[in-house]
Amino acid sequence: MSFIDNLKKRYFNGNIVDKLIYINIAVFVITLLISVLQGLYKGEINWLVAWFSLDDDYSSLFKKPWSIITYGFLHADFLHILMNVLVLHFIGNLFIAFFTEKQLLSFYILGTFFGGLLFIFSQNYFPLFEGKSSLLVGASAGISAIFIGIATYMPNYQLKLRFIGFVKLWYLAAFWLALDVIALDGNNAGGHFAHLGGSLFGFLYVTKANNKEINIFNGILSLFKTKRKPLKTVYKSAKKTTNSEKNTDLTQQQIDAILDKISKSGYDTLTKNEKEFLFRQGKK
Repeated sequence: MSFIDNLKKRYFNGNIVDKLIYINIAVFVITLLISVLQGLYKGEINWLVAWFSLDDDYSSLFKKPWSIITYGFLHADFLHILMNVLVLHFIGNLFIAFFTEKQLLSFYILGTFFGGLLFIFSQNYFPLFEGKSSLLVGASAGISAIFIGIATYMPNYQLKLRFIGFVKLWYLAAFWLALDVIALDGNNAGGHFAHLGGSLFGFLYVTKANNKEINIFNGILSLFKTKRKPLKTVYKSAKKTTNSEKNTDLTQQQIDAILDKISKSGYDTLTKNEKEFLFRQGKK
């Protein structure tokens, strides 16, 4: 099997987190190749970056409206993409352990979108930061939405870090936000405003929708669902309906109890039966 065939197999067999990482790396490699072919020096911008990055001038959205999403798949340098794919790998896989891959993709795309909006707004209406950023690239806004979203939903979930031990998720999220706030006084203020835009989206959406239901992101997914035609009234047995409602209520109570346990003690404290039950419900 050739190297290309092996990459294709890994891509198609991977989950949504793997696919996003492969796409970001592929775009980064293509960007480098174009720069080499054009003979560009460090700091110079090739046509791909110029065409798909987000400009700080809001009028540019009329020329290339796709850039408010596509900038989230471009990166400035190797360290930039390395940090982003590492965080996406760990936080993304934690996210899909409890929610669906479509929900993660929704957060990634919408976090990128709202991060781009805050970038443009900050560069045009905050004079203190004017001129410090002209182009926006990077997946950090989308990743921030995923990170802050899952941390808001289950803040007391604990991750085991090497050399440190168990750390609550909200501690890590607070540190992540603090780095962006501190960096607002630097040369990449616009980029960190974008991170905060993604974070704000993740926090506000989960806070609004956090009713302890397993499908807390259905509001986003409903935008892409086909509307069904009204059904004719069908008379059913009252006894059957009552039993169905009781079973649904009981299932939801079990889900709520398991999620509360995860929030307080972490996923690893679940019993084998609880993990299997949660997995079955997530497949429905």
